[in-house]
Amino acid sequence: MSMKTAPVLPLIIALICLQACDTDVPAAATENPASNLISQRENDWYLQSAAKVEDIHEAAINISRSRGAAKNIILFVGDGMSIATTTAARILDGQQKGMLGEENSLSFGHFPFTGLMKTYNVDAQTPDSAGSMTAIISGVKTDVGVIGVDEDVILDDCSSMAGNQLVTALELAEIAGLSTAVISTARITHATPAAAYAKSPSRDWEDISNMPPEAVVAGCEDIASQLVNFESNLEAQFEGADINGIDVVMGGGRRHFLPRDAAANSTDASSEVEGDRTDGRNLIQEWQAIYPDGIYIDRQVGFDALDVNSEGPVLGLFNESHMLYEADRGNDIAGEPSLTEMTRVTLDILDNNPKGYFLLVESGRIDHGHHANSAYNALTDTIEFSRAIQAAVDSSNPDETLIIVTADHGHVFTIAGYPKRGNPILGKVVDVGTSELARGLDGLPYTTLSYANGPGFHDFGTETNADRVYYTKPFMGRADLTAVDTQSSGFHQEAMIAKRSESHSGEDVAVYAKGPGAHLVSGTQEQSGIFHIMNFAANLTGRAETALSKKQP
Repeated sequence: MSMKTAPVLPLIIALICLQACDTDVPAAATENPASNLISQRENDWYLQSAAKVEDIHEAAINISRSRGAAKNIILFVGDGMSIATTTAARILDGQQKGMLGEENSLSFGHFPFTGLMKTYNVDAQTPDSAGSMTAIISGVKTDVGVIGVDEDVILDDCSSMAGNQLVTALELAEIAGLSTAVISTARITHATPAAAYAKSPSRDWEDISNMPPEAVVAGCEDIASQLVNFESNLEAQFEGADINGIDVVMGGGRRHFLPRDAAANSTDASSEVEGDRTDGRNLIQEWQAIYPDGIYIDRQVGFDALDVNSEGPVLGLFNESHMLYEADRGNDIAGEPSLTEMTRVTLDILDNNPKGYFLLVESGRIDHGHHANSAYNALTDTIEFSRAIQAAVDSSNPDETLIIVTADHGHVFTIAGYPKRGNPILGKVVDVGTSELARGLDGLPYTTLSYANGPGFHDFGTETNADRVYYTKPFMGRADLTAVDTQSSGFHQEAMIAKRSESHSGEDVAVYAKGPGAHLVSGTQEQSGIFHIMNFAANLTGRAETALSKKQP
């Protein structure tokens, strides 16, 4: 008998003894192991997880993997929607539905494909929206603060623009003959939506009043003006291009389209003089002159009256600056539609084009809630974002529509402590197995959600506009939250480092996808990879080149 097989004999004898000898053996050692597996298969957690895997498997089998299989693309960007934001919003949404919360899913949590994207800019470890959205929409990573241009451009330097402009997915879609749209709850000239249609060495050049005189003299065009002149600018850039302009534009930011003249004010202007433009131009009137069949709307009643079968383009500017937070939307003077309403109506309009469409949807105010250390506003806007995504799922054909959901960057927002299951996500920590508030070494209770920096603790009661915090001083240090309702809409979480505004974070963000080409959302990629996934799925470059070649003499 070899040395390798010798130890086996005692083991066999021991097993025989366990089965045959009259010996006291624990029940767990003698019962059929298969019975444990059968019991396990009846466990709800086991069944739910198994069903999820089956759903993913089915989606992976049925999805089209061929280049150009996607007729339509819908790109959702939750500005500042970190993974912690998604988790906390999922729990809050569930708790608002009467659930414990943790087991809940947001609409895009059901998408079968998920990956991670690196968010850094070429010159920055922690990114801004201009550089990161340029990467997403053009496929080229670039610097902080610049829009639609590569890293060779110098910030705020108009003369460095030449030869460094990038082509975006929306522009390719326009050239290819698809319908296009950009909607946002932020100013439509803000960094994220602007990256779809504008080229600028500064994200701050939203209108001419923000531009240095030398840039104006050198011929650089402000972002609002580029939006109005999008059609002519793109046709001038590509010989043979014959486009009809962006079909639907909806968001905030009227002030950048209006002259600095009270006579041009809208009915719900919040400033004595709504417009910021110092060149006397009224870009809304200019847009109406370019598109005489177009429809301009600035309030809810106009939105509700939209004819989705109309062939004219739509321009909706619903606020002087950003649109209101979802929780604060009812306070708008003239009324403004929700992100879900804008998404649903826009898709009804775009779907009239048999060639397909490209739609960019930004939930811009998630970011702003975080900057104000208001988890309430950031999370309730994320929940509305989820509803808008579900509306897109319901309104599109899954066999021909690629839907991607992602963020441009994260925030220094965290879920911490050891709160028990079902503890209110906006509440104070109550540890597992106790009924008492958890306390730090300073003896003070603390919330599950907090920030690494920002304006810090404030208690505005039932206030629904997080921006009120900017009219107060940042709070230094810890506060006694014992008697404070941390679940109220006006509560702002504590921050470790006092700053006027909370900062972005540099971690990877999640990407969710469904539809043709969604299988490419996998692993950890550069943020610029999102463009290339969309380009592969819809063959945007190929379709645009084909369209241009047909126009050549």
